[in-house]
Amino acid sequence: MNQFPVLTLKAGSDVHLRNRHHAIFQTAVQTFPAVEDGSIVEVRDSRGDFLCYATLNRQAYICGRAIAFEKGDPLIALRKLIEHAVALRKTLFATEDTTAYRLVNAEGDGLPGLIVDRYNDILVIQLTTLGFDHLRTWLADTLMELLKPKGIFEKSTGPARKKEGMEEEEGWVRGKGEGTVEVKERGIKYLITLEGSQKTGLFLDQREMRSLVRNFAKDRTVLDCCSYVGGFSVNALAGGALHADAVDYDAAALARATEHVQLNGFGADRFSSSAEDVFNFLRRRPLPHPYDFIILDPPAFAKRSSDLDPAKKAYTDLNRLAFQILPPGGLLLTCSCSYQINAEIFQTIVFHAARQAKRSVQIIQRHRQALDHPVNLFHPEGDYLKSLLLWVK
Repeated sequence: MNQFPVLTLKAGSDVHLRNRHHAIFQTAVQTFPAVEDGSIVEVRDSRGDFLCYATLNRQAYICGRAIAFEKGDPLIALRKLIEHAVALRKTLFATEDTTAYRLVNAEGDGLPGLIVDRYNDILVIQLTTLGFDHLRTWLADTLMELLKPKGIFEKSTGPARKKEGMEEEEGWVRGKGEGTVEVKERGIKYLITLEGSQKTGLFLDQREMRSLVRNFAKDRTVLDCCSYVGGFSVNALAGGALHADAVDYDAAALARATEHVQLNGFGADRFSSSAEDVFNFLRRRPLPHPYDFIILDPPAFAKRSSDLDPAKKAYTDLNRLAFQILPPGGLLLTCSCSYQINAEIFQTIVFHAARQAKRSVQIIQRHRQALDHPVNLFHPEGDYLKSLLLWVK
């Protein structure tokens, strides 16, 4: 068996690892091994007992990420975790008309620092830790062997890499496909442009809520706020909405939303878009249409704990403006992807917004988790997305 350099924790700092949480904080470490950052190390408690294998990055506050909790070859353990993740998705999507979904959901699948999304026969990977950055070649070889995709595109962007002291990476690591891929989600067609798009091309974690909108949209006039590429709008039209308007500051995303409407066979007279700030749009009078179904899916207003107070105010204002517009019997789907704002805080924010707008509101559905985004019981931080479907009296 391979021998790995040893990282030793301080006395009393091993509880979270024994509970199978993946993070190792700088303050928990007694001694670091003399090894290159990004390497795999063996982690032991203060008595010298084995805890796990982890990738190391002494430059980051979370200086270690546990990747295997059993003795043995950690790369074999990682491969098994990837195999288990792939097997779960084969079960979940065996009968669905869906070719875009998440294959590996980082800590949710026991693989901190790794996200793998499937878009037809292309895999898109995100490497957010230095450890997986060093395993790029091994990972690409493993994914090619297990899944035999046409190509693997890396889209390692976002603030997580900055925290690890790494630059962003984007480009093909195996094979090469077209710049734009057509995929389906429950029969709805989307065009995914790999280079330059947000996330890995589509917010896959909102699949269940897009379907929920589809179920409730019949004969309604829908306003899709912070729409990105129009996923909620297209689903509303597919569900029989009379009209859908999309609002987003990103004009290129709205252009793609228009393409999605046309790609799915809906007439141009049933859809329009506005490239502007959503707060300004909601304050506009008169509005383009009398909306009776509004969707609020803004970006994270709170990315760190210091953002909490201004984020609460922003979420309150946004929801209040929506409540003021909706007629009796209107629907509001309101969402938050800010981990710092948990479900209880979010519901309290929506309560204050409804009170300020002097509206009586009922919750008729809470967030439905996308099944390909499992939450690891040992890593509850993965449960970041909240949604409420509300009936406004």
